[in-house]
Amino acid sequence: MSEIAKFVNGGAESITPTIAEKVLRLLPQWKLEFTQISAPKFPHLIDQLEFLADAVEDAVEGAYKDLPYTAISQAVFALLYTHKKTGMLSETFLELGRADDSSVVRAVLIQNEKAFAAYAGKQGLNWQKITSQP
Repeated sequence: MSEIAKFVNGGAESITPTIAEKVLRLLPQWKLEFTQISAPKFPHLIDQLEFLADAVEDAVEGAYKDLPYTAISQAVFALLYTHKKTGMLSETFLELGRADDSSVVRAVLIQNEKAFAAYAGKQGLNWQKITSQP
């Protein structure tokens, strides 16, 4: 298991249903903030974050009940991780910060590929397009 996957798994262990519900209430604002991310070296990062945000919304609200809690908690962790850095780093360092954001998000997508691919299919989304690049 990669170090990033271990980091994600460790962080996800601290995500409780209460934290997931709190994040759910913040997601509309976070989605707007995610669209403002400038990460030309990581062109799929925004789409991947929006995908994870949508999956968390649907799962926590009960609209999609087939997502394992491990996938939900890892997605919540990735969203929290990415959001905490928004606005904290100067423009000079943001590109460096996006590399680890992308790595964390991709670790979540890869570890839960089967579950997220099924979710994407139910939503009419092309899973390959979501995961095609870091």
